[in-house]
Amino acid sequence: MQKNIIISGVGGQGILTMASIIDLAAMNLGLNVKQAEVHGMSQRGGAVESHLRISSEEIFSDLIPVGRADIILSIEPMESLRYLPFLSPYGVIVTATEPYINIGNYPDEKELLDTISASAKHVFVNAESLAKEAGSAKAYNVVMLGAASPYLDMPIEELEKAIEMLFSRKGEEMVKMNVKAFRLGLENAENKD
Repeated sequence: MQKNIIISGVGGQGILTMASIIDLAAMNLGLNVKQAEVHGMSQRGGAVESHLRISSEEIFSDLIPVGRADIILSIEPMESLRYLPFLSPYGVIVTATEPYINIGNYPDEKELLDTISASAKHVFVNAESLAKEAGSAKAYNVVMLGAASPYLDMPIEELEKAIEMLFSRKGEEMVKMNVKAFRLGLENAENKD
């Protein structure tokens, strides 16, 4: 088993929390994990990416080579296109449809989604409304993780167990909300080939 995942978005969207959940689930399964983060502008609003490599074999590099990512998991649609050169021909883009408009010349939203649609197999998620349904807009990232979970090649139960482990120190209500967000993402992702 080998899975190369690029998680992207902007600072403050929970990219590193998503990576931590996947890391924890993989380690609980006895898999090898390597992770590298790039914080373009490490304050809220700057580009953030995490390279996450999971394998049953030894991993020699924490960075994913161009053309080798199995998944681009993006919390922001324009950020998914930034990492398109890394996507393998068989890879999938899992992205939120809601933009984080932090620049003056942000592209037209429809054109942006059309470009993603034409670029690769993709999954679109209306993450904001699902996060609010789960109980908090802050659960946006966990909704996205749920949407990407079918492509991670890990049992759903292990990912939910990792969510419980990560959020348990914040109380039972926080755990329940995040598990609900994960399940809503899993159930509501719009898969397009």
